[in-house]
Amino acid sequence: MIKIKLPDGSVREYAQGTTGMDIALSISEGLARNVLAAKVNGKVVDASLPINEDSDFQLLTWNDTDGKATFWHSSAHLMAEAIEALYPGTKFGIGPAIDTGFYYDIDMGDKTLSSEDFKKIEDKVLELARQKNEYVRSSVGKADAIKYFTEKGDEYKLELLEGLEDGSISFYQQGGFIDLCRGPHIPNTGFVKAVKLMSVAGAYWRGDITRKQMTRVYAVTFPKQKELEEYLTLLEEAKRRDHRKLGKELELFAFSEKVGMGLPLWLPKGTMLRERLENFLRRAQVRAGYSPVITPHIGSKELYVTSGHYAKYGADSFQPIKTPDEGEEFFLKPMNCPHHCEIYKTKPRSYRDLPLRLAEFGTVYRYEQSGELHGLTRVRGFTQDDAHIFCRPDQVEDEFMKVIDLVIYVFKALGFDNYSAQISLRDPENKQKYIGKDEDWDKAEAAIIKSAEAKGLPTVVELGEAAFYGPKLDFMVKDALGRKWQLGTIQVDYQLPQRFELEYTGSDNQKHCPVMIHRAPFGSLERFIAILIENTAGNFPLWLSPEQLAVLPISEKYEDYANEVFLRLQEQDLRGYIDHRDEKIGRKIRDAEVNKLPFMLIVGEKESEEGKVSVRKKGEGDLGMMTIDEFVKIAQDEINKNIVKY
Repeated sequence: MIKIKLPDGSVREYAQGTTGMDIALSISEGLARNVLAAKVNGKVVDASLPINEDSDFQLLTWNDTDGKATFWHSSAHLMAEAIEALYPGTKFGIGPAIDTGFYYDIDMGDKTLSSEDFKKIEDKVLELARQKNEYVRSSVGKADAIKYFTEKGDEYKLELLEGLEDGSISFYQQGGFIDLCRGPHIPNTGFVKAVKLMSVAGAYWRGDITRKQMTRVYAVTFPKQKELEEYLTLLEEAKRRDHRKLGKELELFAFSEKVGMGLPLWLPKGTMLRERLENFLRRAQVRAGYSPVITPHIGSKELYVTSGHYAKYGADSFQPIKTPDEGEEFFLKPMNCPHHCEIYKTKPRSYRDLPLRLAEFGTVYRYEQSGELHGLTRVRGFTQDDAHIFCRPDQVEDEFMKVIDLVIYVFKALGFDNYSAQISLRDPENKQKYIGKDEDWDKAEAAIIKSAEAKGLPTVVELGEAAFYGPKLDFMVKDALGRKWQLGTIQVDYQLPQRFELEYTGSDNQKHCPVMIHRAPFGSLERFIAILIENTAGNFPLWLSPEQLAVLPISEKYEDYANEVFLRLQEQDLRGYIDHRDEKIGRKIRDAEVNKLPFMLIVGEKESEEGKVSVRKKGEGDLGMMTIDEFVKIAQDEINKNIVKY
């Protein structure tokens, strides 16, 4: 017998060799009908896989992230089967699940695929799905696998086989389609009830621009037709909220081919928005004991060799900047932490000096492939709200919990109330990806787990998602459309202080190495602002809005009074503009609404005679005529209501 520990903490005994589906049936037939896969000791597996040892166990359904990923990866195989049936001779690359469904990279030879072909493929997918064919796993020797794909003439699968060891290779078959795959998969194709092909794009094989360009087919599937319909409605809303569209309409940012791809230009209104965010966090950081620093936009190659970043990411960075001095090379700064280590070393430190908290809005540069660039969410130059805390080992947990408090404060102030945290640990079976001693990793991981528990954070644990130098706590936020984004991050690092030979004098008068905590509540300012634009649909809270109001004179006769009103508002630190155009008041109001102005102050004959303004509020309409002081109080009350006290 083996002991199976369920998510609620209860333990049940089953015979050795029991499968996840057997366990589901022992709990409830209704549950078993919805099981897509299982998680055994943190690893997602087929529900049909025998379990032979005591295990932590979870059943996965459509409501679980890993369940959806399994459903979509299985759907990629189903779509590939449909494409092969309709277009014999098609060759297949990879077909992973992604956050919005799945894709498959295919090579159709001299054939092409367009949106006109989508309906035909969708119909074939549903026809195959109704056959309820099981996904059957089989272990295959490397020689047999090579023989199969050689006979099939699929050079892409043959290349993938080159990196696999004999004894570790598996095929999955559903119906007449066989694919090279680690799995796992859903029990059978019948779970797929709705499908939509979304788009096609070009994709270089294995992301290498020197290799053949394949056709990437994006699609999504659901267990119910109604869910697909709801998803498509959500997509339309997402298009309306797209930060690239709103960023242009609201004149926040722009891109220029002459400046370079992935390098955003911040326009005056966008700069005001960005500065409001920076100043908001700066004030919180001062209260939390951070000291501001500034570091250069470049650093010598040696700096990043020392930190270990060059070995890990050097090939994917911008190429080095060579100077007239032989052998001298610089890199555009890809991260801020090595620079902050050098600031720490500028003078001797005592245990009484710690923790030392250094904060910087530091712009960094990373060479993303052109096909990966996307508005502000994926750029080549971005600014991190970066800080590094140098502390004693006995201070790590307390400092970590203080950073959690700061991140949650930022989220609440900006309306992100639906969030969870991901504890990202190293992969215990692939330790060569990481640097440092096991004992340091164990301490760092334990500190994160204990801190998250102490703060009562809802968390999930993901193996293999740690940074190469340390584990981290990543905050996942759901926006107004239910999409999940990774925003703030906190990392515990024993490695960089050792590599940079940082030290402090302890109470024992001996030299010790500090621990480093990396943290960024926003993450990337560019990405954060993109998500903020889409979450609010451009309707920013009053305190953050680049322009809070527009003064709208009915005609040029009231220009002087409009100027007087605007001056008094500026004195109260309220931002906006006067619409001096020779347009009818109705047009001015409509344009202010399109520009998402929170308030419109209309001034005409009656207002100027009585020293008042007529106020319109976005979303509420007319608030009536009032004195300027009365309006200022309304605006300031709303600002104070928006800002959460830290």
